[in-house]
Amino acid sequence: MIYVLSKLFWFLAQPINALAFLSAVGLVLMRWGKRPMVGLRLLRGTAIVFVIITVLPVGTLLLLPLENRFPKLDPLPENVDGVVVLGGSLLPRISEGRGVVAMGDGAERQTTMLELARRYPNARVVFSAGDANILRKGLAEADLARRFVIEQGMDPERFVFERLSRNTWENALQSKKLVDPKPGETWILVTSAYHMPRSVGIFRKVGWDVVAYPVDYRTDGTPLWLEFKYLERIGQLDLALREYFGLAAYWMLGRTSSLFPGPLVNH
Repeated sequence: MIYVLSKLFWFLAQPINALAFLSAVGLVLMRWGKRPMVGLRLLRGTAIVFVIITVLPVGTLLLLPLENRFPKLDPLPENVDGVVVLGGSLLPRISEGRGVVAMGDGAERQTTMLELARRYPNARVVFSAGDANILRKGLAEADLARRFVIEQGMDPERFVFERLSRNTWENALQSKKLVDPKPGETWILVTSAYHMPRSVGIFRKVGWDVVAYPVDYRTDGTPLWLEFKYLERIGQLDLALREYFGLAAYWMLGRTSSLFPGPLVNH
C-alpha cells in the first residue's frame, strides 16, 4: 500500500503534472466558475512558476547538495568483499518491445558494475531491481542486467541478480537476504549521486554499512545561470524534488538512518 501511495503522490506532485493540473483548474474557473478572476490569477501564477523553473537553475541548486553529499570514491579500497548496484538505469518496456537491452540516463550504473567486477574478481557483485510497474507487469530490470552482462562477455554466474525489489527500501532488504553480509566486510554501493544520500541511509537502517560510490552525475558542480535548456532544467527539478520528498517520507516511516545521511567519519 505504501508503495502504491508513493507512486500516486509523486504523479500528482511531479512539477510538470502539478503545473498542468493547476493550469487546467484555472481554465475551468475562468470558463465555468463563478469567480473567473481567481482562475486568471491561478493561470498567471502557474505561468510565472513555469518560467522560473525553466529559465533559472532551480533544479540544479536543489540537486547540488544531494550530489555533493558523498564525495567521489578516490582512491578505491584495496580489498572489497562485495558490490551492490541499484537499478534505475535500464528500460524494461522499450527493451521488451525492441528486443534489446535499452538504457536510460543512468547507464553509468551498468558500466561501473562491470568495471568493479573486473577490478575485484573475488568480490560478490549484486544487481538489485525488479519490476516497478503497478498496472502493467513486465521484465524485471535484473533480467535485463543479466542479459547485458552476457552481451559484454562476462560470466553471469559471477553476479547475483535480485529481481523482487520495487524501490530502494526493498533493494536493501532483498539484497541483504541474498548475500548475508557479515560485520567488518567492505561493500561498495553504486547508484546515482543524487540518489546516494537516501540509499546509504536505507542500507544503514537495515544494518548494512556500505561505502558510497556515486555515479551518474546530473550537474557539473556549479549552477549554470545562462543556459536555456528547458527540458534539462525541468528534469533536474523533478529528480531533486523526488529525492527530497523521498528523504522526508523515509525518515518519517523510520526507514532511514537520518533525515539527510552523510559520510561516516571512518569513511
